[in-house]
Amino acid sequence: MVQKYQSPVRVYKHPFELIMAAYERRFPTCPLIPMFVDSDTVNEFRSEDGAIHVIERRCKLDIDAPRLLKKIAGVDYVYFVQKNSLNSRERTLHIEAHNETFSNRVIINEHCCYSVHPENEDWTCFEQSASLDIKSFFGFESTVEKIAMKQYTSNIKKGKEIIEYYLRQLEEEGITFVPRWTPPALAPSSDAAASSCKKQAASSAGVDAEPALKDGLSGEPLSNPSGAPEPVAGPPDDKLDADYIKRYLGDLTPLQESCLIRLRQWLQETHKGKIPKDEHILRFLRARDFNIDKAREVLCQSLTWRKQHQVDYILDSWHAPQVLQDYYAGGWHHHDKDGRPLYVLRLGQMDTKGLVRALGEEALLRYVLSVNEEGLRRCEDNTKVFGRPISSWTCLVDLEGLNMRHLWRPGVKALLRIIEVVEANYPETLGRLLILRAPRVFPVLWTLVRLAHARPATGSPALRKARTRVSANPCLWLDES
Repeated sequence: MVQKYQSPVRVYKHPFELIMAAYERRFPTCPLIPMFVDSDTVNEFRSEDGAIHVIERRCKLDIDAPRLLKKIAGVDYVYFVQKNSLNSRERTLHIEAHNETFSNRVIINEHCCYSVHPENEDWTCFEQSASLDIKSFFGFESTVEKIAMKQYTSNIKKGKEIIEYYLRQLEEEGITFVPRWTPPALAPSSDAAASSCKKQAASSAGVDAEPALKDGLSGEPLSNPSGAPEPVAGPPDDKLDADYIKRYLGDLTPLQESCLIRLRQWLQETHKGKIPKDEHILRFLRARDFNIDKAREVLCQSLTWRKQHQVDYILDSWHAPQVLQDYYAGGWHHHDKDGRPLYVLRLGQMDTKGLVRALGEEALLRYVLSVNEEGLRRCEDNTKVFGRPISSWTCLVDLEGLNMRHLWRPGVKALLRIIEVVEANYPETLGRLLILRAPRVFPVLWTLVRLAHARPATGSPALRKARTRVSANPCLWLDES
């Protein structure tokens, strides 16, 4: 199976030219990357005006792998070929790398791009993507895959630190500005005349008007000196950057970031209309332990369900019946000590039998959906208020008055169906469940709920993942005010 990685857009608040000066200091070797032993220049090309600079290096790496595996493979080091294509005119650097060692057994490809930020020409954007495909490796395919992914993710984390290290080094040397590339001071008319003469001479000789560029060392033609597609000015607005992820979605590992970006890209390509918010996509990924295929399946089912039942418009178009407003003992009440929205439910004081008979199961389900939609909205608001990601809420259930009449079979059936629908479409939203004043009958009701969650048909086991507390002192988690 091919393993893929896609990074978010990482932003350096420094000009492109200064970033390039820091980047070049990584070669021929970098002490901050112990596995990067050495590198040799294989090919190099520079255009006459100095705008294009293509350099190809052979890099020697010391992979942290078991000695037995190295002995079986018969190698101590692995070699990669890296091709850097700098376009100073467009202010882009494209980096392409692939493995040379065991290339018939393992295929590793990586592409990186430095470019100018689309909204600030004095900032630099960085993107990175890679793929790993292990055909065969002496029966150790799974082990090699784990080692490769571990090494790669550890180096990803160091990438920005290394650039910032060399930026500080440049600053200590008094280098805080690198001038931009400017074209040679040649008169336009002279250039045009020379170009015209060259084309006429080539035409009369029966050869191509513009000969292929030659490599500076090998003399072989380079059909595309930049070695990459036509550069773009910067990342489009629909791409995620690392600062946004950390501020609004939380601390994610590189592989988790990659899963989020890849699933989001897939939704953009297949769902031409509105796609879910990033927080919503991330919840489904977390519910499936960041398995993209499983998360995509349940997310698509949920999106279809939301469209069929017009759930996106429920807060604006649906209003709770008066009976619910008068007799449903539950509502939102500020937030807990962690900033999560707090929902208080006085289940023991509700006449569940009367509500089910008066309204029916569908009306109760509709009301619970509106409560969950309001919870999502409050999470977004609290994220802005508290300045940190808040993606779930706390539910305080007061069970004073709970007795056997609450175990009425149609009522329990309605409760279990509501839980099943909520779990399938609002995963990872219940951060903490507080049980207050639980009577003796509570273990029976709780067992029924837990058994419902054990069925394969249910969605994400939210109640198992939520921090459940049976407490006589809720002030441990709630503000006293």
